[in-house]
Amino acid sequence: MSIWKNYDIGAKVLDILQNAQAYDPNHHLGQPRPFLTPYQIAILFKEKYPQEFAAIGKGIGGKGHGEQTSLAQYIAKELSGHVKNGTMPVEGAFLYRKLVNELSYKDGSDIIESSLGTTYDLSIFRAV
Repeated sequence: MSIWKNYDIGAKVLDILQNAQAYDPNHHLGQPRPFLTPYQIAILFKEKYPQEFAAIGKGIGGKGHGEQTSLAQYIAKELSGHVKNGTMPVEGAFLYRKLVNELSYKDGSDIIESSLGTTYDLSIFRAV
């Protein structure tokens, strides 16, 4: 059985996406649910499901973590497939990376810098 199924990651990630609320849900742009990066999803997964996070054995990721071994990369890959196949009520898009110097995230007291640099667009996801 896959990690995704074994730990019911899809349902847990969907819960995270469905409970992400915009700062101002009544804003004129009209979207109460914001997009989250895979890093944000992975950090929230770690916070909300610490036992599953530990059992999966993948770090959050980020610059210097190593290619194709992080939870953020795993979640991005899996969600992308589910968006493509229409098997989860999730929407995906990209954040244009040109002219972005760096993106970083807070994981407790740790700062995680995106490992994508300025070459690749960053995938973002939200529940529909």
